[in-house]
Amino acid sequence: MSLDLDERQRAMLQEMGVHVWLPQPEPVVPVVVAAPVAVAAPRPVAPSPPSAVSVAPASVPPPLAHAIEKIAFDALTTGATAPKTSRIPVAAPTPGVSAPAGLADGIAAMEWPALAHTIANCQACPLSSGRRAPVFVGAEAPRQADWLVVGEPPDDAEERAGAPFADQAGQLLDNMLKAVGVNRHDAGRSGASAAYVSNVVKCRPATARNPDPQELATCANYLRREVALVQPKVILAMGRFAAQTLLRDDLPEVASIPLGKLRGKIYRYQGIPVVVTYHPTHLLRTPLGKARAWADLCLALQAMQPGQA
Repeated sequence: MSLDLDERQRAMLQEMGVHVWLPQPEPVVPVVVAAPVAVAAPRPVAPSPPSAVSVAPASVPPPLAHAIEKIAFDALTTGATAPKTSRIPVAAPTPGVSAPAGLADGIAAMEWPALAHTIANCQACPLSSGRRAPVFVGAEAPRQADWLVVGEPPDDAEERAGAPFADQAGQLLDNMLKAVGVNRHDAGRSGASAAYVSNVVKCRPATARNPDPQELATCANYLRREVALVQPKVILAMGRFAAQTLLRDDLPEVASIPLGKLRGKIYRYQGIPVVVTYHPTHLLRTPLGKARAWADLCLALQAMQPGQA
């Protein structure tokens, strides 16, 4: 495969922190023709029994991260067939967790204004206790978008911003989306060029802790309605709590599977393809994961194509 990138594509990958590896040309070795030399005929040698042959290991290929980036980018830009990905069989729907007391009625039929008002006043689980503000973009986001990006429980920066993916993590996400021609900030956009972002829960707890399963199940009702309103063609689950919420019906053991092992597969949520990847906060701490995240974005692009998911 070739990796012929123009300046714009290189700039996009550079913003993500992904450096493109290109193979160096092999050195040309001059060939010297020697004069013929008389050689005595070899003496017959009796055949010896076969023996094991020790083969030296091949040299180590370029760093894995660059190899993944090269394969993924070729598949995206040249139309080459991407490496075959395994798919999780879709299990029969299982009954969800019952709605907790205090959750508003009629969420499944709410439009954006009513949904935003309900989330702003929600006290259906302990996460609402002590929160400063809910983290929800609501009316400021595109009404419909081909991409839905679901993040982890809000951190302090997101709570202060009142929106998912704030500060450096948000900048990295923007660069990642821009690399595939997508924007999350322009509410006038729609379709393939638009992304809607949300978090798996809408409240940051007063004390630092992870949400429990019941709290995740409570906010899943809001996320389900967001999905219905946005009508995405693909969902990007960024982080383990996002993956657990979106995959728990079809993959009950998802909470016990490391995030890295959930990557590289296409799942489904309400019939919509789901691709699991790392959260931008993780990528800021572990830059080598950026090339893998780029491969996940390319898999999400592939999943959007008819007949691919």
